[in-house]
Amino acid sequence: MAKPLDKEGIILAFVMGIIIYFFGGWQYLILMLCFFAFALVVTGYEHGIKREMGIYEHERGWENVLSNGFLPTILAILSPSIGPLPFIACVAAVSADKFGSEVGVLGGDPISLADLKPAKPGTSGAVTMMGTVASLAGATTIGLIAMYLFGINATVALIIGLAGLLGSIVDSAFGVLEERGLGTKGTTNFICSLVGAIIGFLIK
Repeated sequence: MAKPLDKEGIILAFVMGIIIYFFGGWQYLILMLCFFAFALVVTGYEHGIKREMGIYEHERGWENVLSNGFLPTILAILSPSIGPLPFIACVAAVSADKFGSEVGVLGGDPISLADLKPAKPGTSGAVTMMGTVASLAGATTIGLIAMYLFGINATVALIIGLAGLLGSIVDSAFGVLEERGLGTKGTTNFICSLVGAIIGFLIK
């Protein structure tokens, strides 16, 4: 069975985990571990079909870990002064993107946000209805978990879910530029996390 991360990715993820725990505490670490666990599940889901489609990413490197984990780590460091909501919303956004990209390729007809025309499954900047629903489910799941870990109420958890969905939509929009050679998957992932974090700052 292929490893989810290469050696460098594992080391970086471990270091980020230590930093998140040291500055944020166990709640922050558990939420980040939940994202990682969900990412493993949705990546492996119907991996045979994805492999046949040529879009199965079975092992990721430090770049992927950095693009998804850098901003949550920074927000955990800043959490004593800014609170947990930016971190939670940031994790919700990267979760939404992961759910949307891994589940969305399995059903529906992708539509490119560049010209609203049909696109090949797995194309950056393309979305499906299934992927959108999966994105909302992934982000909302993080919000629900945060209710127990951080004591946020149901309304805030719902807003967290919507923030994650918006982050994944912005990710897809910037994916259009990626298809045209402007930016990489890493930059779009970071932008996705940034959108979630910004909304988290605005939640009262």
